[in-house]
Amino acid sequence: QVQLVESGGGLVQSGGSLRLSCASSGISFSIYRMGWYRQAPGKQRELVATVTSSGSTNYADSVKGRFTISRDNAKNTVYLQMNSLKPEDTAVYYCNAERMIITPRTVYWGQGTQVTVSS
Repeated sequence: QVQLVESGGGLVQSGGSLRLSCASSGISFSIYRMGWYRQAPGKQRELVATVTSSGSTNYADSVKGRFTISRDNAKNTVYLQMNSLKPEDTAVYYCNAERMIITPRTVYWGQGTQVTVSS
C-alpha cells in the first residue's frame, strides 16, 4: 500500500520558519518526482516545489528564495524548509509523488498538513 504522510505543520508567526516532512512507503522512492502543493481557503491547489530523481528543483515564483525542497532517498522522505513565512503562505500543504517516465504514469498524494502563519 502506498502511503505519503506529512508532518511538521503548525502555527508560526510571520517571518518564522517551519520544516515539513513527507515520509513515503510502498513506492520505489528514488524513481519518483516528489513535490509539495498547497491549497488556501477559496483557492485552487497550486504547486509549491518539486524535486526530481536527479535532484533538479522547481519552485513557484511566490516562494523562490524562501523555501527549499530536498529529498533523502535513504529515508524515503522529502522535505520542505520554509523560511521568512508570510500570512499568505497559510494553506494546507500536500505531499505529492509522481512517476514521470516509467509507464504507466502514476501519482500519489498525502493527506495534507496545515500551515498557519499569523501576522
